[in-house]
Amino acid sequence: MSAPFRAGEVCLLVDGRGRHHLIDLEAGSTFHYHVGTLPHADIIGADEGTAFRSSGDGRLVALRPRLADYILRMRRGAQVVYPKDIGPILHWGDIGAGMVVLEAGTGSGALTLALWRAVGPTGRVVSVEARPDHAAGARAAIARFVGDIPPNLDLRLGRVEEAVEEVRPDRLVLDLPEPWEVVGPAAAGLKGGGVLTAYLPTVPQVQRLHEELRRSRCFLDAGTFEVLLREWVVEGRSVRPASQMVGHTGFITVARRAETPEPVIHLPEGS
Repeated sequence: MSAPFRAGEVCLLVDGRGRHHLIDLEAGSTFHYHVGTLPHADIIGADEGTAFRSSGDGRLVALRPRLADYILRMRRGAQVVYPKDIGPILHWGDIGAGMVVLEAGTGSGALTLALWRAVGPTGRVVSVEARPDHAAGARAAIARFVGDIPPNLDLRLGRVEEAVEEVRPDRLVLDLPEPWEVVGPAAAGLKGGGVLTAYLPTVPQVQRLHEELRRSRCFLDAGTFEVLLREWVVEGRSVRPASQMVGHTGFITVARRAETPEPVIHLPEGS
């Protein structure tokens, strides 16, 4: 990350008003904006954090985008999981270094990138997408940010139900419209003590998932929450909440796999 910029990298330019511009560095290209132009060749070979002057004397600072910057500005086909939800998914889903994580669906690849980063070089992420167009878009978005598809990231086209028992994941992350259909395979294939995390937009979907988790008798501590994000404006002595906030984007449901199914207790009649 400390190396100078190279052709083919993604670069984030921050202008004098704090606006962010995401570009792909190419030797013969030029960045255009409202205060003139800046040749990509000026950025290539420069250190991260270098400030440049555009043809119209505008100030531009070149940075490598954080993953959050990239997710908010990446090209997308499917709806993305936003940074405000990705953090809690990683935390409450207990995604860590060295783990095997199975994800479905890949979507635009935003959450996939975060999962891959979280497991580190000793872990593995298998991401399954049912739609070929979404799979192709995610592959391109991941390669654009990383430079290539990492060897410990396995992108597959198909249904996740068919992969759970083969992969035997430590963690299962579902961004699907009908995650309850995966509860049965997860009960059979998710390792004991493993965590199932689902991301859903509506209350009826959350209710249906909880019903299936209870019916399986294989999951403990099922809970659901959402995250609301409100930024603050700090300008001298004026400190106030921003006039707009990021409200509901999705519900996060987390449950843990028990090693053996909960026994069914038959109570005597009348008890």
